[in-house]
Amino acid sequence: MMYLKLLFIACLVLLPLSSHAADDGYGYPIPGSYEATILGTPASLMPVFPAEMNTRQLVLEVIPGRRKPPIFFYDEGLRCSFAYQEKKAPLVFLIAGAGASDRAPKLLTMMKAFYQAGYHVITLPSPSHANFIISASQSRIPGDLTEDSADLYRAMEVAWKQVEGDIEVSSFNLCGYSLGGSQAAFVAKLDEERRVFNFRKVLMINPPVSLYSSATRIEDLMKQIPGGPKKQGIFFNRMLSKFSQFYRYGNFVAINDDFLYSIYTQRLFTPEETAGLIGLTYRINLAGMIFSSDVMTNSGYVVPKNRVLSPTDSIFDYFLVSTHLSFMDYFNEYLYPYFQKQRPGLTKQAFVDTLSLKSIAGYLKSSAKFGVMTNENDFILTREEQDYLRQLFGERAKFYPRGGHLGNLEYKENLAYMVAFFK
Repeated sequence: MMYLKLLFIACLVLLPLSSHAADDGYGYPIPGSYEATILGTPASLMPVFPAEMNTRQLVLEVIPGRRKPPIFFYDEGLRCSFAYQEKKAPLVFLIAGAGASDRAPKLLTMMKAFYQAGYHVITLPSPSHANFIISASQSRIPGDLTEDSADLYRAMEVAWKQVEGDIEVSSFNLCGYSLGGSQAAFVAKLDEERRVFNFRKVLMINPPVSLYSSATRIEDLMKQIPGGPKKQGIFFNRMLSKFSQFYRYGNFVAINDDFLYSIYTQRLFTPEETAGLIGLTYRINLAGMIFSSDVMTNSGYVVPKNRVLSPTDSIFDYFLVSTHLSFMDYFNEYLYPYFQKQRPGLTKQAFVDTLSLKSIAGYLKSSAKFGVMTNENDFILTREEQDYLRQLFGERAKFYPRGGHLGNLEYKENLAYMVAFFK
């Protein structure tokens, strides 16, 4: 199983070489949106970070007395990562993207960049990550920006109480990427009312303008799988076969940078297959979220109602069912019905409207603390949404010519801009 897992992870970072980047002064080398999204940033183009940091893992009891089903016996609390300076310094909270943990690779790179610049750092998992759903979500049903951000704010308060006696802090700051970027805006708005942190600066990296719109665009990538989303099992097996054959015939002994670069230059996957792999990765993250939420709420959506799963029970069949559920299925059959009961009279369109930066546009436009960093070829945004971000943030909106969705986040120029924004 571990070998298959490694193969699958590697499949998600191997794509065809499209063309050379335009000579526009920006050194990120991967021109294609899908290619950049999956391949990310070559190690040689990342900054050099200090070999050691002062770090420790935080395990937080965000909701005292929270009862957890036996299948989640391993979850002892919300996990956050904490890096600290030996002297007084600003602190930045980092919010992960959809489905990511507090130790997601991109999040750890951001942590290193801020730590090197002299910041204390606390990273938080996404509210759509299983650990957050189990240990920190009040409703245990992720997807509403307002409620998820209130959960994040509560987690930040608990994290701060745990470390405030160990460090000196000069100011508080906030940064998130992808879904975490949009959530950062809602967290900051909540802080305007509660005034616990009084965030000095807030940076949103590759945020969706509309959660519903961006999720729809990602789901549409599944349509590029031959036969459509229902053929995702066949598609995955074919991709795995391609990968395995190349690995075997290349006589590689490790899945390392040389191996990945070889596949990248050999055009192993077509553009359609690349898009399909992005969609499939999204589906797998979504499946974990749906399963965790369903078990925590005993909703009967995937696991039969009142079925108590023990630590030794197989969950493979439930996982397979979950991977065939789209975001639209989750939204229409699970998420919206729950909030409709909580808020009588709530229409579907009204709910969709709340899942957008436009719902707090007045606040975002009026506050100088906000900034946005994104890419012109980020496929989760329409051209109109990009124009909207430019209009909303003006000079505080930084657009790079390429990088797809988060592909260039770890590029040295992007990280330098990120840190400079807070300086």
